[in-house]
Amino acid sequence: MGLTALQASGEGLGAVRVGEYRGATAAAAFSHPQSDWGAMRNRCGVYDLGYRAKISLTGSDRVRWLNGMVTNNIRDLAAGSGVYSFLLNPQGKILGDLYAYNRGESIVVDTDCSQVEKILATFDHYIIMDDVEVKNVSEQMTTLGISGPRAREVVRDCGIEIPETHPLQIFETTCTCDCECTKCTALRGEDFEVENYQLWLEPKDVRKTWDALVAHGATRVGYEALELQRISLGIPLYGVDIRERELPQETEQARALNFNKGCYVGQEIVERIRSRGAVHRKFSGFMAEGAGTITTGMRITAGEKEVGEITSAAILQVPGGDRTIALGYLRRELSVPGREVMIGGTKASVIPLPAEAPSSASLRHPA
Repeated sequence: MGLTALQASGEGLGAVRVGEYRGATAAAAFSHPQSDWGAMRNRCGVYDLGYRAKISLTGSDRVRWLNGMVTNNIRDLAAGSGVYSFLLNPQGKILGDLYAYNRGESIVVDTDCSQVEKILATFDHYIIMDDVEVKNVSEQMTTLGISGPRAREVVRDCGIEIPETHPLQIFETTCTCDCECTKCTALRGEDFEVENYQLWLEPKDVRKTWDALVAHGATRVGYEALELQRISLGIPLYGVDIRERELPQETEQARALNFNKGCYVGQEIVERIRSRGAVHRKFSGFMAEGAGTITTGMRITAGEKEVGEITSAAILQVPGGDRTIALGYLRRELSVPGREVMIGGTKASVIPLPAEAPSSASLRHPA
């Protein structure tokens, strides 16, 4: 696994821990993870998204072809907009997840480096007589993320103009801060809780842009805090909470599905589930009192019966006592908010997703 462009930019980043995440080596933490996470929730955090890979699709058939590959609507995607989607096999199981952005003359697919090899192989398998060229351009660009109530202010203080945008809108911009001007592609992320943006940059420009954002008030954030953020909000991660054995409707990610777009690989299974009835289990959130011992892989029980499994967990330190938040799959008939279950030896309650963590909370990984 290679270094992200930011991690490879030299000394002085200040990370207290570095590790492997989503297919690349990046900063794990710059202070304690809950402090990094608190900055994203309450002020502004900047973080390395260099583990995100970029795949460019060109050719006259690119829109029709990708629309027939993924679960969301590429056919009607306006220039400058993006969608979240699944890539399925013919049996309807999830091979990967991705974002697709209409860049006018091309479509850019954004996914984790850990998934890019499988996605490229799947794309190659299905291009037969189509006028589609697939190119991995990950080495030509890298990504920084900025999140928090002050994110837009900090980005603008750096001289990067952010127009009025909607989630997953993408646009070109130029940084006119104190450092040498940098051209980049900016996009607004999905607003799961607070406004957030991404900057797509050439690797040579990532360090000076990072330093400028920090100089203008952004707190450096590592991937451990990003993990805590997503768990606290109930956002599943491919390869952890979403695996190849899952069916799309089991994941509860309606944002990835479009039922009016026409045929695509795996559609028959997705439509059969929709027309004949719901799946038997669903992605769910759980909360337990105290800093318990809930960990990934634990079984969920109700009475004497096994009814689900845990895929992610984190501990929230909040006024009045710790809370453990967990994510996983549960029998659909039991997935009612407030329903009590046992996770290992810990009593927990089902909570709705997306979850809403208290603004004064801080998080840490379970021991």
